[in-house]
Amino acid sequence: AIFEYFDSLLVGLTATPRDEIDRDTYGLFDLEKGVPTDAYDLKDAVADKFLVPSKSVSVPLKFQRQGIKYDDLSEEEKEQWDAKEWSDDGSTPSFVEAEAVNKWLFNIDTVDKVLEHLMTRGEKVAGGDRLGKTIVFAKNQAHADFIQERFDLNYPSLAGKFARTITFKTEYAQSLIDDFSQKNKAPHIAISVDMLDTGVDIPEVVNLVFFKLVRSKTKFWQMVGRGTRLCPDLFAPGKHKEFFYIFDYCQNLEFFSQNPATTDGALGESLGKRLFKTRLELIGELDRKLTGVVSEGPEKEADLRREVAALLHGEVAAMNVENFVVRAKRRLVEKYARPEAWGELKVEAFTELAHEVAGLPSELEAEEEEAKRFDLLMLNLQLAVLRVEPAFKRLREQVKAIAGLLEEKSSIPMVHEQMPLIQDIQTDEWWQDVTVPMLEAVRRRLRALVKLIDKQQRKPIYTDFEDELGNESPVVLPGFATPDSFERFRAKTRQFLREHENHMAIHKLRTNEALTPTDLQELERMLTASGVANPEHLAKAKTESHGLGLFVRSLVGLDREAAKQAFAGFLTGGTLAASQIEFVNLIVDHLTEHGAMKPELLY
Repeated sequence: AIFEYFDSLLVGLTATPRDEIDRDTYGLFDLEKGVPTDAYDLKDAVADKFLVPSKSVSVPLKFQRQGIKYDDLSEEEKEQWDAKEWSDDGSTPSFVEAEAVNKWLFNIDTVDKVLEHLMTRGEKVAGGDRLGKTIVFAKNQAHADFIQERFDLNYPSLAGKFARTITFKTEYAQSLIDDFSQKNKAPHIAISVDMLDTGVDIPEVVNLVFFKLVRSKTKFWQMVGRGTRLCPDLFAPGKHKEFFYIFDYCQNLEFFSQNPATTDGALGESLGKRLFKTRLELIGELDRKLTGVVSEGPEKEADLRREVAALLHGEVAAMNVENFVVRAKRRLVEKYARPEAWGELKVEAFTELAHEVAGLPSELEAEEEEAKRFDLLMLNLQLAVLRVEPAFKRLREQVKAIAGLLEEKSSIPMVHEQMPLIQDIQTDEWWQDVTVPMLEAVRRRLRALVKLIDKQQRKPIYTDFEDELGNESPVVLPGFATPDSFERFRAKTRQFLREHENHMAIHKLRTNEALTPTDLQELERMLTASGVANPEHLAKAKTESHGLGLFVRSLVGLDREAAKQAFAGFLTGGTLAASQIEFVNLIVDHLTEHGAMKPELLY
């Protein structure tokens, strides 16, 4: 909306390019999918010493991965299970899914084992006496509060200070983040729900604890990024941060180490936009049914079509064209703010309204969310009737269930007034040969009542069953791949060659002079005699770089004057423009640093 408002040239800067349908940064900037203008990968930043790598440890937790089975519990734990109030109707489950653990079922031993493992195995600072700055990624607010509660009980001397919940619901959250970002100031453990996943830069963080499932690749790597910052002198003067720990208790590491195809999911359309588009669909279906037919009567399809069109017309007419979001669509908004535009909608009108107008802010008085959700349910049911869709049965049962809940509120006068209808629609007979106008009548008469239904919410259950903590297993994430022996050979060789760059053969390479077979033999002898290289590494170096000379030059670079001299003949061939000279200088810079250049880099 900002780009459209200012009609601006687009300048893009993004940490994580996306190619989802509704958030496609490649498409926004007219780029080929998956080919950004420039890319600087995590592994490159680590290799260039701008970031530190992780040591990633997967720790299996039985309940977190397999759920809790009643039959697997001890007799004492079964008694505890049976004593819990699992639901209002008194039913007791025999199994709790893994997804429920830390969502509404909070098990003491599970959290205690994670905290003990963290406090024992986490990276320490202050001479090894104190756990370093740690972020615990919790599942939800209740989970975060429970973790802090268990920490305070297990470590009473540190209670209320060492570990703190920092979420959007926390009072003075920013003050806590400021304290957390100070090296020697409490809190030292931040228990976060979404708030510290992105956008915070705290170099002192040395432990990340994944205590929740993550399936968004973008979000996962943003969370990992909280630990990658450099931090000089963290452990002592001259002892810098060289890595950070990832402790994962929910199989995130195994998932992302396989480079899976993941998605952040499309952002859901707003309720208002869905209502607008569904009403448009209803108009389209009624138009198809009413082609060539004129109906009379308040409950006939023709009247319903006019009522729905009038409703949408009123919403568009209430859109303020001075609103900067609406202004970009002003031509269409003004077109459909006229009543006559709704008389007969052609295909292009449906397209314009659904894709350009639906969802724009309107200044109509806001309605209750529950009423709007009931409207959407009834609209989908009307469409199912018109299209003879199998979804009709499922939607019908939802309406009957709502009617059943309303019947329990018969003491409320406005509900009591609609009781005959409420009872009728719970019978199968009422639904025989049901019509769209009948459903519209139900929608109008009951929409204001649904807010009176009690909200049903799963109450939290706290248990103390013995969980099982498995053995640690290291996991190598793609972005933090451990350098292989050849990479270590390259690093050692580069250091050795730069210490001996005045040797005749190396000097010749740097100044772009031809090497003799004797020079190459001397180079190979030097590297082997020093213990830097073995025959396997040398053979691989010759193959990959098309000769030992080019391999050595790639490590020591080319003398800048020699690089410029190589272009002397080319440059004197004519007058170059400023941009062409700059391009040549870029090539010279590359040769100076890397010694050689692949032709494809010119593109």
